[in-house]
Amino acid sequence: MGAWFTDFTADVSSFVWGLPLIIFLVGTGLFLTIRLTFFSFRMLPYSLKMAFSKSDDKSEGDISHFQALMTALAATVGTGNVVGVATAVVLGGPGAVFWMWMTALVGMATKYSEGVLGVKYRQRNDKGEMSGGPMYYLEHGLGQKWLGVLFAFFAVFAAIFGIGNMIQANAASDVALDVFSIPTWVTGVVMAVLVGMVILGGVKSIGRTAGILVPFMVAFYLIAGIAILILHFDKVPAAFGLIFTDAFTGQAVAGGALGTVIRMGVARGLFSNEAGLGTGGIAAASARTDVPARQALVSMTQVFIDTIVVCSITGVSLTMADMYTSGAEGAALTAQSFEMLLPGGYGDLIVAVTLLTFIFSTILGWGYFGEKCFTYLVGDKFTYLYRLIFVLAIIPGATMSLQTVWNLGDIFNAMMAIPNLIGLLGLSGVVVAETKIFIDIRKKEKQQLG
Repeated sequence: MGAWFTDFTADVSSFVWGLPLIIFLVGTGLFLTIRLTFFSFRMLPYSLKMAFSKSDDKSEGDISHFQALMTALAATVGTGNVVGVATAVVLGGPGAVFWMWMTALVGMATKYSEGVLGVKYRQRNDKGEMSGGPMYYLEHGLGQKWLGVLFAFFAVFAAIFGIGNMIQANAASDVALDVFSIPTWVTGVVMAVLVGMVILGGVKSIGRTAGILVPFMVAFYLIAGIAILILHFDKVPAAFGLIFTDAFTGQAVAGGALGTVIRMGVARGLFSNEAGLGTGGIAAASARTDVPARQALVSMTQVFIDTIVVCSITGVSLTMADMYTSGAEGAALTAQSFEMLLPGGYGDLIVAVTLLTFIFSTILGWGYFGEKCFTYLVGDKFTYLYRLIFVLAIIPGATMSLQTVWNLGDIFNAMMAIPNLIGLLGLSGVVVAETKIFIDIRKKEKQQLG
């Protein structure tokens, strides 16, 4: 496409991801946090325990609590944790990390609400599988099917042509070329084959793969990050100090523009954990659970793990390395920082392997999200057509220059968020009612345990 179209999509992307949408996203999370009386904070320890506990096999659903959480994490732990954080720190300074944390704290209530509504309004399709998410609670809960159709339409495009697939494939091919000298087309073909082998098996196949892959990749990255903190423990207090002070001064970069610090932290935090985009409700709907709130609590731990844990490793490491004004950007900056902070010269290799794994899991998770939205629009008969298109799109995605597609991906995400946020606010009373039901069940469970 011509340069004019690239410029046009860039302008639209900047407009839709401007201050109004950021306020809408963060404001919704803050409203839900307060209306739920900080339930997401109070129940976080229980939620983390539930996430790694065995699901009740007698409950309705297709996969376990853990597999549903891993499917959600598979889609969100990706380029945003490495490239997105680096971009935020370069453009907004270390203080952007603080605002990523703040976004995640209110985002837990948003993700919890998506999970509640996703499970409550889920339905079984013709194949006997659970289907749920914003398109279902917008139609059956809010009574606005047109908003559900709008969400599903943009989600399908985001999954195939945006952040869920082609952008990820392009990032993977760049990393493989730079670090391992693998031609981009080879990376595209290999990824297409591997992704096809998993997603053609449906949600259970994706859940099993994510249940194995995601814990490994997060643990691998965390071990590297913890090693950095231990080896450079003397720099840790200063790094956290700079993150906190720069969050309110904006003096590290951007000419002291505090607004840039806040905007980059909030925008990249939301990009990373997807709280407000509605994808969490799609994953939660497939889980085996007795009441909506129980799985929703598990779902909200995804925000905590993704942003408070994984993104923090990247942000603190970048701050300690103090290379964010060197001119390096994205994955290259993270790789150079790890290279500097870890002995043996393996830092760039660790970042490359981690990022490739992150990207692969993101494609799997978004493949599932897009499929559910596709079948909502056209029915279950064309599922394999969607899967075929999704897999084949990886190959051109790996070989193309995707500046325009990056812009389109951002636009599709914004268009997903707007109807979903309307649904969350309109159905907040349902979320509160379901939470009260769960609290009563928890009281009875505690009484039975003595």
